[in-house]
Amino acid sequence: MTAQPGPLQEAWSALGARGAPELDLYGSGTIGPSPYALDEVAVAAVGATLLAGAELAEARAGVRPEASLDRAHAALAFASERLLKADRALGAGFAPLSRFAATSDGHIRLHANYPHHRAALLRALGDPSEEHALETIGACAAEELESSIVAAGGAAAAVRSAGDWLEHPQGRAAAELGLLDFEIGETETPALAASGALPCAGVRVLDLTRVIAGPVGTRMLAALGAEVLRVDPPTMPELELHVLDGCVGKRSALLDARASTDRETLERLLMDADVLVQGYRPGALARLGLDADALRERHPHLVTVTLSAWGETGPWGQRRGFDSLVQAACGIARACGEEDEPGALPVQALDHASCYLIAAAALRGLTARALSGRAGHARLALTRTAAWVMRHAAPAAPTTATATATARQIDPEDYRVTVSSPRGPLRCLAPPGSLDGRALGWPCGVSAPGSDPPRWQSV
Repeated sequence: MTAQPGPLQEAWSALGARGAPELDLYGSGTIGPSPYALDEVAVAAVGATLLAGAELAEARAGVRPEASLDRAHAALAFASERLLKADRALGAGFAPLSRFAATSDGHIRLHANYPHHRAALLRALGDPSEEHALETIGACAAEELESSIVAAGGAAAAVRSAGDWLEHPQGRAAAELGLLDFEIGETETPALAASGALPCAGVRVLDLTRVIAGPVGTRMLAALGAEVLRVDPPTMPELELHVLDGCVGKRSALLDARASTDRETLERLLMDADVLVQGYRPGALARLGLDADALRERHPHLVTVTLSAWGETGPWGQRRGFDSLVQAACGIARACGEEDEPGALPVQALDHASCYLIAAAALRGLTARALSGRAGHARLALTRTAAWVMRHAAPAAPTTATATATARQIDPEDYRVTVSSPRGPLRCLAPPGSLDGRALGWPCGVSAPGSDPPRWQSV
């Protein structure tokens, strides 16, 4: 069947594409109970990537492959980090203090997965022991504590209703924006050469992202044929679960952009790259001349895709944030909760929806360069994705029993492949989708963080 207008049409239009998206959909699957149509959002986000890949293939080689997607695979893809299997148990996705906590006037969502965020949280509370942190939080007002934690260098968000968020200055700033911004640069550069077997053959992608949204987006570009090099600062180690899930199909290098020698190396990588995806909070890279506007001047050939948590305008424009915090701030946690207790989406849907939109935006930016020599540029934010998700209510709220029964019909093992990793053989989800009946696959396994030289393999 052909997808009907809805979330997919919205995503396709937001990406600057014209006409109705034609995606071959089959199968069935569900993400789980939610007040929102997450299954359709998953199909829309993944489908937009496949369609953008097919469009790029046509721009480079003259023939557009047919894009196909299994709905079950799309649903599973939104939980990819939870479906990894290794010989030994993997670490938990959330630290003990990364949770909802009751305050004197409501609830707050905390984020303490990284040691520096945990330390900032405890510092804002007056350095109690972790065991007594919740007791201290219970005596605080949610929004005052939110401000204190952020001021201390941490990350947190008071739980708000959707109405409260729309009245908040940051909520009002986000409400003025669409799903994403996509524009085509003015400077003509050499067009992309014809492609090989996959749409992104010969394309180089520099990945400056962390956690889920950015890394999963760039790994999808790897599945479409791109050479993806992830670069991390040596002082910011990543959590193992996110390395194993987000670094499949890529190589991994370490560079300190504050050091002159590493900065020169990074600049050489940018000169020869085709795409840059960066997910650091707004302003964090500006002082290094690595913000999108500065890069556009130095490297007009470069397709840039930028992701932030809260958007780049408003009082929280430079605030750090994560999927779970955005869910809390914008009203999703209230909608997913029961009575006075907040809840969460069954998956990190804001991250995963954003990741495929990142990939789709990069592909459309490459198509623009292939056709006109002018690179495309995109800006996304988790709050913008959240607003998109919240516009699409579930057609009928499934009961827990119904959702469980449906989930049993989808065996993740049918969609897993084995790749190499620092943990040994790793069972992970194959990339969703196929082009002309050929299923996408990972070009390589998972590199140990920083184990690869900071240079391009392709010449």
